[in-house]
Amino acid sequence: MTRSFTPPARVLLGPGPSDVPARVLLAMARPTIGHLDPAFIAMMEEVKALLQYAFQTRNGATFPISAPGSAGMEACLANLVEPGEVVVVCRNGVFGGRMGDLVGRLGGVPVFVDSPFGEAVDPDQVASALKAHKDARLVACVHAETSTGVLSDVRAIAQVAHAHGALVAVDAVTALGGVPLAVDEWELDAVYAGTQKCLSCPPGLAPLTFNERALAKVRARSHKTASWFLDLNLLMGYWGAGGRTYHHTAPINMLYALHEALVMLEEEGLEASWARHRVMHERFVAGIEALGLDMAVAPAIRLPQLNSVSVPSGVDEARVRRRLLEEWGIEIGAGLGELAGRVWRIGLMGAGSNVRNVNLCLDALRAALAG
Repeated sequence: MTRSFTPPARVLLGPGPSDVPARVLLAMARPTIGHLDPAFIAMMEEVKALLQYAFQTRNGATFPISAPGSAGMEACLANLVEPGEVVVVCRNGVFGGRMGDLVGRLGGVPVFVDSPFGEAVDPDQVASALKAHKDARLVACVHAETSTGVLSDVRAIAQVAHAHGALVAVDAVTALGGVPLAVDEWELDAVYAGTQKCLSCPPGLAPLTFNERALAKVRARSHKTASWFLDLNLLMGYWGAGGRTYHHTAPINMLYALHEALVMLEEEGLEASWARHRVMHERFVAGIEALGLDMAVAPAIRLPQLNSVSVPSGVDEARVRRRLLEEWGIEIGAGLGELAGRVWRIGLMGAGSNVRNVNLCLDALRAALAG
């Protein structure tokens, strides 16, 4: 007879998911009610308001997609890209590459602005691409590139895009809650994120926000959005103010979890969360350097919540990760794409960005590298 699954105890210090606080897990265990229940609808309004705070926006079209962060990417691009349209795609890691792949699948024409893995997107290169492709009306970029640990200046990229009459779509999956992100002040048109990184919520929802410029593009489409489930015109009827037009059955208990995670973020304060991630990052970097290891990303563009550590010459990086998991119960991540085998990706995200985890990870790395 198959028994109930009991997961092993882990400390999640990889690129996601991050550790989930007990408060969030307990919220998921609350009684399930109907997704059109008046009490649930009231909670949906609170989730929207809390997400507006997290994104630093007043956009009415701010709500979570009922699917993980990758569906947030698809919702963003499927609504903004029509067949034949040119899209400038900033690619400095795996997830920028995924945005370009999706543009092509939607019938768009991706024009890549490539930067080496481990470096930030160059806004001047974006400007050059837009000058060369004057018909481009969208720039897609990643704020916090999870595959490399690099932070790009999306505010500058948005300014360049708008100067050339283009919108900007931003991947903030790893950014939200961990580094400054000001959707309205930076004039970011469409932004999507994930719950499983700096919000310390289980994976399964994708917060998203569209401003009025982006919504105008959606309303003016000459073709229906390729995805029925992710069609923003339909989703806004479900998440709009007041009544609800039935669209799908929301993941009710997951939304309880997101609500609680966002309440915790509000209690701490957004700026305090950004500062805590920065302080823990600096403590971690000092420890890494004391071990004789090197960070793989230049200081000015490092993500505090996702640390890329160079694997020393002659070290079996997979063996080190395996030892951390088996002997210490710690999960860290391997490199992706061009950085596969060259870096460890160590996440200090959300509630997991704390002194205990920094010290635990450094002690475990010291032991694993010693023998």
